[in-house]
Amino acid sequence: MSETTVSPFRHVAYPVRVHAGHNALSNLRGEIDRLGAKRPFVVCGQSVGRRTNLLERLAQALGEEPAGVFDGVRTGSPETAVLEGTRLAREAGADLIVAVGGGSAVVTARAIIIMLAEGGSPQDHATKYPPGQRPISPRLMQPKIPNILALTTPTTAATRAGTAIIDGETGHRLEMFDPKTRPAAIIWDTEALLTAPSELCISASGSLLSGVISALQAPVLNTMATADLLAALGLLVENLPAVRKNPADGDARVNLCAASFMYNRAWDTGASGSALGVVSALAHSLDTRYPECSHGAAYSILTAPGMRFNRSHNVAGQARIADALGVRGPGAEDSEAAEAAADAVSGFFEAVGLPGSLREVGVPEDGVTAIAEDAMTDFGLHRNVRPVAGAEELEMVLRAAW
Repeated sequence: MSETTVSPFRHVAYPVRVHAGHNALSNLRGEIDRLGAKRPFVVCGQSVGRRTNLLERLAQALGEEPAGVFDGVRTGSPETAVLEGTRLAREAGADLIVAVGGGSAVVTARAIIIMLAEGGSPQDHATKYPPGQRPISPRLMQPKIPNILALTTPTTAATRAGTAIIDGETGHRLEMFDPKTRPAAIIWDTEALLTAPSELCISASGSLLSGVISALQAPVLNTMATADLLAALGLLVENLPAVRKNPADGDARVNLCAASFMYNRAWDTGASGSALGVVSALAHSLDTRYPECSHGAAYSILTAPGMRFNRSHNVAGQARIADALGVRGPGAEDSEAAEAAADAVSGFFEAVGLPGSLREVGVPEDGVTAIAEDAMTDFGLHRNVRPVAGAEELEMVLRAAW
């Protein structure tokens, strides 16, 4: 009888309550009372605040107006928006933040929470990159007020401990890390999710798909993380085309939120982005430098080229993607399966209408050098399964995607 070997792993869970489905927003009051908060402060963007009924629904769920509203969230969470939101939250005496929106609202809310507690400037609390050394993330020890998320799009930012905003002077990412900023509750309200344009939902899910593809091809995986990742992949493959076909399919949007939650839970069980750290680093630089390039578009363009760049260091992991997607040919070796996996990934992105080249999002051919140089200081690059010798190698990936 053969023995089954289970890779050792640790699962670290944290307490979070999820409410999903029709009128899930009605659970907001109970969650705030559970946390003992008296002055909830809302963080959202202008589209949510002025073009939807979500603030009215939120006040109805609360039974009163919130202590204050900051509707200045902007794509990428720039430092200026964070500081303005912090000022307003402090003036309102906020003891809890309700983030309403997608990834930018979630990240901006977390950054506001950090700044309320820690003071100083975001640069004081950001990860440092000493030349020739590993990145250093300052320990942010002050107690943090809680937060609740009412999402309008799926987002991998939802349950993360990291917070990345854009430096107002340099345009580079400032990365802050504090597990105490994770949400106490998450709400996937069907009607709220349907307020977001389908293109935004698809873009957000595109970056999620890239993350799942990356984590599934990691050199070392454990049973529990693999189960969550495969479930997330199945939900994405089924529900991303469903949203493209029928933008009013609220159930599909809830399912995509569930996929993002499973993906993040897999990280808490040891999954990582090391297999495609090169992709996340370049994507962060790309969508920061070219705001017209959505987060999802950055990943749809770069995922397959990143896989091809890493293949020599991770053939078995990439072949695993071919097996998960059902594209390994009969009797195909791992190297052939790995190529089929990259082709299938780029083909799926194209099928759901996401861009496949840098040209499509307005990047000139001579713009790749700046993107590559900027990505060299991104935290994700230090986890890539293939060591990156310099910006010249990153330019190779970008030119393959141009």
